[in-house]
Amino acid sequence: MPDTQTLTADGTRSGDDTCLRILSKSDLAGIDITLADVVATVEGAYRTLHAGQSENPRKLTVKPQDEHSVAYAMLGRDGSRNVVAIKTSYKHGLNVGREEQHYYTTLTLYDDVTGLPVAMMDCSRIGSLRTPAVSALLARECAAPSARSALVIGTGTQGRLALPFLLTTLPDLDRLMVFGTHAEGIAAVREQLRVHYPDRDVEIVTDIRAAAADADVIVATAGGHTPAAVEAGWLKPGALSILVGHGLAPSTLHQADRVIATSEAQMNVTGTDMADADGKLPAVDAEFPPVVAGITAGRLSATEKIFAYNSGLVVTDIALGHRFGQLALTQGLGSEVPLWR
Repeated sequence: MPDTQTLTADGTRSGDDTCLRILSKSDLAGIDITLADVVATVEGAYRTLHAGQSENPRKLTVKPQDEHSVAYAMLGRDGSRNVVAIKTSYKHGLNVGREEQHYYTTLTLYDDVTGLPVAMMDCSRIGSLRTPAVSALLARECAAPSARSALVIGTGTQGRLALPFLLTTLPDLDRLMVFGTHAEGIAAVREQLRVHYPDRDVEIVTDIRAAAADADVIVATAGGHTPAAVEAGWLKPGALSILVGHGLAPSTLHQADRVIATSEAQMNVTGTDMADADGKLPAVDAEFPPVVAGITAGRLSATEKIFAYNSGLVVTDIALGHRFGQLALTQGLGSEVPLWR
């Protein structure tokens, strides 16, 4: 099928408005992008949001009563790129093992200058990069100045790139630890670390309490069936705990000296498993966009224990998805579908 839509020099689209370019997982897999580029793209999205140039409404959630699945829809607009997008995520099999689960996520981008669709793409690689990049930014802004050790809990999609991204923003880390229960996941963590930092290795820990007590930064990315549940009392003064998935007990949130969230509204939607006995979450001391922008301090003292909640903001998906879309389109990747013809 001929290419009826092109990417102009300023990043806008021109061409046939009856077609939509589809970018598959395999289309996006071969695109090279450095970790530093990903971090910079995500950071820029936060800065644009804080400046009031972007819009990131609260996500919509649908979950059946037996909680065997969950679906999210997120709509947003990136003001620096003039792009409107919607992301959908659907996960089925929350009550079964990882190998039996199904997960699908897509991102559809529209050019708000020309009014034309940019692309619809699989969003799995974007999410696998965006989330650890956000954790790395949280660590850069909220870790104690003397931070030298990091513990990653979980070896799934989010855990495998957590350490390389942490080293991108905190290059002085000299002890890298991982706790996982899947041999193939642990091997993948090691492989990803060697790809990006071939001179570094990771320490596999089995005593989660001792590892947590030694860690300056903890990133919890595990699935819901993890045996790990780090308690606040295990943490050293000045520790930063970042929650992405599971692996931290609610006490790390409720007993924290300072709570940072990428979005308090989203934490109140997706963080209910961290609620106290009364079903309540504590108030957030600061949201992350003004921290990235330098308006609000991430850390107030070297000894305070900080809890950071990393929930995805669609503006970061839009920014990174748009970058992938540009790279894919300039390489002629994807296929045109006459969706509106």
